[in-house]
Amino acid sequence: MKREAGDHLLPDFLAKNPFSQVPVLEDGDLTLFESRAIARHVLRKYKLELLVGDGSPESAAMVDVWLEVEAHQHHPVAGAISIQCLLAPLLGGVRDQAILDENVVKLRKVLEVYEERLSASKYLAGESVSLADLNHFPLMHYFMQTEYASLVEERPHVKAWWEELKARPAVRKVKEFMSPDFGLGNKAEQ
Repeated sequence: MKREAGDHLLPDFLAKNPFSQVPVLEDGDLTLFESRAIARHVLRKYKLELLVGDGSPESAAMVDVWLEVEAHQHHPVAGAISIQCLLAPLLGGVRDQAILDENVVKLRKVLEVYEERLSASKYLAGESVSLADLNHFPLMHYFMQTEYASLVEERPHVKAWWEELKARPAVRKVKEFMSPDFGLGNKAEQ
C-alpha cells in the first residue's frame, strides 16, 4: 500500500479500515485498525507482560490507567505542539502561537503528574516497562525535536524515563522507520 498514491482511499483498503487511516493489521481472519488496538492484540499474543506487568490485576490495571493517560492527557497536547512546530511548516502553513501557548500550559500540568509518578516508580505503571511507556515513543520522538523539549528535560524523573525509553533496542529499531517528514513524501513539498 502506498499512502502517498492514495491507496488508503481505495475500496479494498476502506473495507479494512473505513476511516482510511494507517495502520491496518491482518492476522489470519482478523483485521484490525487503530494503532493502540493493534498493539494490544500483538502483545496479548506475543509479549503479554507488557500489558499486565507482574501479572497481578493491580499491575494490569496500572498499565491500563497509564495507557489512558497517554491517549487522553498526553497525546492531545504534545500532538498539538508537534503539529504546530513540525507539521504545519512542512505543509507550508504557519504556526498558530495561540494553540502552542494553550497546549504548553496543559502539557506542563500533565508532565508535573508524570514527574510525581516517575519519582515513585521507574516506569509509569510500575518497576518494569510496559505498553503504557512504549506508546509514548512515537509522538515523544517528534515532540523532542521542538523547542519545547525543555518541558521534558527540566523534569529530572521524566527526563530519565525518556532517556531510558529511547535507548531501548526495540525503540531504536522503531525510530529507524520514522520519517522526518511524517511519511508525507512529496506532499510536504507541494
